[in-house]
Amino acid sequence: MKKTFYKLHGIGNDYIYLDCFDWMPEDPSALAIRLSDRHFSVGGDGVILVCRSEIADGKMRMFNADGSEGRMCGNGVRCVAKFLYDIKGVRRDVLTVETLSGVKTLTVDARSPDGLSAEMFTVDMGTPVFAPEDIPALFATEPVLSHPLIVGGKSYRVTCLSMGNPHCVVFGDDPDGIEVEKIGPLFEHHPAFPERVNTEFVQALGKDELKMRVWERGSGETLACGTGACASAVAAVLNGLAEKDVPIKLHLRGGDLSVVYTGKTVLMTGPAALAFVGEVEI
Repeated sequence: MKKTFYKLHGIGNDYIYLDCFDWMPEDPSALAIRLSDRHFSVGGDGVILVCRSEIADGKMRMFNADGSEGRMCGNGVRCVAKFLYDIKGVRRDVLTVETLSGVKTLTVDARSPDGLSAEMFTVDMGTPVFAPEDIPALFATEPVLSHPLIVGGKSYRVTCLSMGNPHCVVFGDDPDGIEVEKIGPLFEHHPAFPERVNTEFVQALGKDELKMRVWERGSGETLACGTGACASAVAAVLNGLAEKDVPIKLHLRGGDLSVVYTGKTVLMTGPAALAFVGEVEI
């Protein structure tokens, strides 16, 4: 059986999107593993199913490249909103997407000249979670703020929180000098994180500017991570490296995002783009 797929990305964080309003794959995890292979299939950071929802304009189910199901993806949810706007014809200024981390509200910030394609969104990512048991992270302090952690025989200062999925933020020098492919898996599978963790290596360039690389659980290093950018911005505010209510520019390997932490919620602004459309055997 052949199905149409849509390859969309948010500053290089690319997923394979399938219209599941009237159809569902029997084994989404196995399908994600197969289709995500960049050498023998379509290739991507995972597969996202766009489904019907009784409480929102659409529902997002995301599966990482290793087949594990994620609760939330900041770049992915913008692309789902674009999918709903461009492909499903939900052409409104505000769209809602149901996720495993709740319903997310997105505002369309930019459209194509003909109005048929949405290109930029601001998404309300909700309230950060700091309680260690809810991240989850096995620390005795709350919040986990610049806490020492031994990884690979080296001591790091980590700030941990959840943006719908667990994050561990490490501040330091230029992340381009870090061997992320070596240290990333050690953080991901560290005993302190019972459900594994996404890890951000961040350099503060100023009070409103950060540079980062990210190791995503289940996918490895990706060019961008929306929830990771949000976690990094929140962590920067908590550590006195940035200010609340001020847009923080985050430079990721695939491009830039803007994040505002109000102290209550996190607002992320960034693009969503269609790379190509094709057919694949399911």
